[in-house]
Amino acid sequence: MGADTSSTSLQRTPLYELHVALGAKMVPFAGYEMPVQYPLGVLKEHLHTRDKAGLFDVSHMGQAVLVAADGSHATVAAALEALVPADILNLGLGQQRYTQLLNADGGILDDLMVCRSPDAKDDGGLMLIVNAACKHADYAHISKHLPADVTLTPMPERALLALQGPQAAEVLADRVRGAAAMAFMTARSSEFDKVIDLHISRSGYTGEDGYELSMPAKDAATVWKALLADPRVQPIGLGARDSLRLEAGLCLYGHDIDETTSPIEAGLAWSIQKRRRIEGGFPGAARIQDEIANGPRRRRVGIKPEGRAPAREGAEVVALLGDPIGAVTSGGFGPTVNGPVAMGYVAASYAAPGTPVNLMVRGKALPALVATMPFAPHRYARKI
Repeated sequence: MGADTSSTSLQRTPLYELHVALGAKMVPFAGYEMPVQYPLGVLKEHLHTRDKAGLFDVSHMGQAVLVAADGSHATVAAALEALVPADILNLGLGQQRYTQLLNADGGILDDLMVCRSPDAKDDGGLMLIVNAACKHADYAHISKHLPADVTLTPMPERALLALQGPQAAEVLADRVRGAAAMAFMTARSSEFDKVIDLHISRSGYTGEDGYELSMPAKDAATVWKALLADPRVQPIGLGARDSLRLEAGLCLYGHDIDETTSPIEAGLAWSIQKRRRIEGGFPGAARIQDEIANGPRRRRVGIKPEGRAPAREGAEVVALLGDPIGAVTSGGFGPTVNGPVAMGYVAASYAAPGTPVNLMVRGKALPALVATMPFAPHRYARKI
């Protein structure tokens, strides 16, 4: 992810001191000092999130607003649709959508969340959440390609927390008005304990039900402490965040997707709505439309090693006769699955679930099967 290694150049989120006080192990990540784990440990943090509710500091992520001078959603949607393949025009008030910034070849510069303002009086604006390691490049790329009447404004003064897990809704019910009634991938303006202004979305990157809470950085410590005072909530670090999203079959930018991969190769065709597939009008549209119609040459797949040894990023995937057919992009131990799981790219002819392959690990061929994802079922609150 391009994390800095020099401690003198690392930034800190507003919650840095609280992480240290909780005994977190801090590591460089995407230019920040971030907690990789707390004393509970990665395995128990992962399982706690699957069972109850885990609290993540994701304030290193980039938050920005895209605003049209005329206050028109159509204007701001058209500006963003020139850069991403998702249907932004037909986003409803308070609706959120996952998409990708694309280069001229249809490769992925970053993946991001886009949310239309939940408040009609603020329409004509979109909130963007982008990856930490890419945010400055993203802002420059977007700004360079905007028309004169649309402006991008980063919001470094805001913090972002994620509360994930099957008890997240119950935890927030008494603290955030309307939270429990929200559906997956919707957002609203609210308050925490009737005092702190929030932008809250029912979303996250663990495969579990949950929320992301955006607030002024000055209020982040108050919200963090209040949520951790609930016995159902534990702080969760980057280690468990990674194993949770891997089990959920979710891409990590810079690993499973990058400028060399298209959304179709990456199994993200679902994020390109029908109107955009037909009309195009986004970077790399010709390639992506061709891959939708005729199939890509390679595909991102789940991979399940047959033994207990995990296959890590970079491990070569070979056919049973020894021909190289791809590589692992993410891999490790899946605590919920209680075994090793991985994902990667293979030639399209080997992408069918159940296809036997070998993984080259330390010079040895380890048997594995191409598997369907997610490895752990998604439990999003799609209907309330």
